[in-house]
Amino acid sequence: MKSLPVVLSFLTNPQRRRNFLVLGRLLIMFAVLVTVYTVTFHLVMDLEGQQHSWATAVYWVLVVMSTLGFGDITFQSDLGRVFSVVVLLSGTVFMLVLMPFMFIQFFYVPWMEAQAAARAPRRIPKRVSGHVILTGLGAVEGALIRLLERSQQSYVILVSDLADALMWHDDGYSVMLGDLDDPDTYRRAGVQRAALVVSNRSDTTNTNVAFTVREISESVPVVATAASPASIDILQLAGCNQVLQIPEMLGQALARRILGRDAKTRVVGQFGEVMIAEATALNTPLVGRTLQNIRLRDHANVSVVGVWDRGHFQIAGPDTLIQSSSVLVLAGSRQQLDAYDELFCIYETSDKPVLIIGGGRVGRAVAESLDIEGIDYRIVEREPESWIPRDKLVCGDAAELEILEQAGIRDSSTVVITTHDDNMNVYLTIYCRRLRPDIHILGRANLERNVSTLHRAGADFVMSYATTGANVLFNLLQRADILVLAEGLDAFRLPVPPALIGKSLIESNIRQKTGCNVVAVVQGKEFDVNPDAHVPLPADAELVVIGDVDSETRFFAHFGL
Repeated sequence: MKSLPVVLSFLTNPQRRRNFLVLGRLLIMFAVLVTVYTVTFHLVMDLEGQQHSWATAVYWVLVVMSTLGFGDITFQSDLGRVFSVVVLLSGTVFMLVLMPFMFIQFFYVPWMEAQAAARAPRRIPKRVSGHVILTGLGAVEGALIRLLERSQQSYVILVSDLADALMWHDDGYSVMLGDLDDPDTYRRAGVQRAALVVSNRSDTTNTNVAFTVREISESVPVVATAASPASIDILQLAGCNQVLQIPEMLGQALARRILGRDAKTRVVGQFGEVMIAEATALNTPLVGRTLQNIRLRDHANVSVVGVWDRGHFQIAGPDTLIQSSSVLVLAGSRQQLDAYDELFCIYETSDKPVLIIGGGRVGRAVAESLDIEGIDYRIVEREPESWIPRDKLVCGDAAELEILEQAGIRDSSTVVITTHDDNMNVYLTIYCRRLRPDIHILGRANLERNVSTLHRAGADFVMSYATTGANVLFNLLQRADILVLAEGLDAFRLPVPPALIGKSLIESNIRQKTGCNVVAVVQGKEFDVNPDAHVPLPADAELVVIGDVDSETRFFAHFGL
């Protein structure tokens, strides 16, 4: 039964039917040739006075044509031997050249292609629902798939090219063969049952995808990326619920990490009433002290769930030391974060300009974020665009010392490297670190695998284009049980485990045992953000917990559900 689709595909293809006709004509020619040689064999043998049966004649013709030999049936005359040579040569051409070639070209190869094509799925099972439909497989989609698999969310990649579909299918990805502009593709992909459609192609392709999806379903959320700001309105008119400009988001995220701007909190995620924010420690009294000593919970009732330091995230503990390069990850309500800001917003910001290398979309987003904050900056760009103010522009190659010195690398507090070439970013990171061992370097990586390389080159903090896009897309699923805050750092919501019912947070020692932080207790629609650690946990409540992947694994292993 499994071979039936292969047979039908093989026989119904017009090109393959034509190939069958050619192969059939060749076989007819071969049969005619064998018949002619068989009759001629009898005639020549009669001339020599030898008598053989018709079966013997056919046997001799096939043996000679296949070059296996004559055996004991031979001609004695020159005419017979010339005839044998003709049969031998024609047999060599037909049986050793033409027929194998025709068989492979017109039968074997098409048959194997039909079998391969049958391996590529053309629809998803009807039992699959709540899945994510992707229109391709790139760096962003690859990072998103890892998040989906980790949270056990199903997905399917729509692929129009059979070779790509087979390759990705063999690599273990969930794929489906179909054209992106064909409404039937989305019907077979179960778009009515999908949780999200993600299109990360060109602006025109994304528009067509959104418009085609809307022909099938008006309710499924559609998210697309836009390379041009002018495309945002068109994509929304086509039916997109969200239009993302990932480079701009990456630039804004890099701008948040610039040390010395100020010590105020900046929200990076929200889980109900729980807000997750980041705040730099530079130029504040926090530097050089441990979390146990600063007692932020007593002063502002915010929780420090972790600390970013030179690209590495550390789960917060009592002995965690705050350094000048540290970025605190805080959890609290809006009022609690405001209380933190009141304590630390008095500390002076750096008046040194920020150096931005690269004036593309990411560099522009960094500059616009700094403009809003009133922070001075300089942009180094070889091919400057019109948006860059003349007094902020240094035109030239950032690999030249003279250009960097003109841009103020000797005085800058921070350099942000934003080019779209990872190799160039590594090159410039090494160069800037050599010129200024004490400068704070932020880098952009297009591929996740280059993040560690940039750290080794000297970058203090690196953000991946793929990870940034994947995190935003995953959070757009609007799942009530998980929120991705950063690479490997999640906030998740779950019922109070039976082992914790009736125990207080102090008694349970969740942070010490697992590394996770409980930042809120939810009862109905009421959020108790940063709850009293001495109050027992009720049975009908839910916990909002923050931790990295390992901490999350330890939490479920230790307490279970």
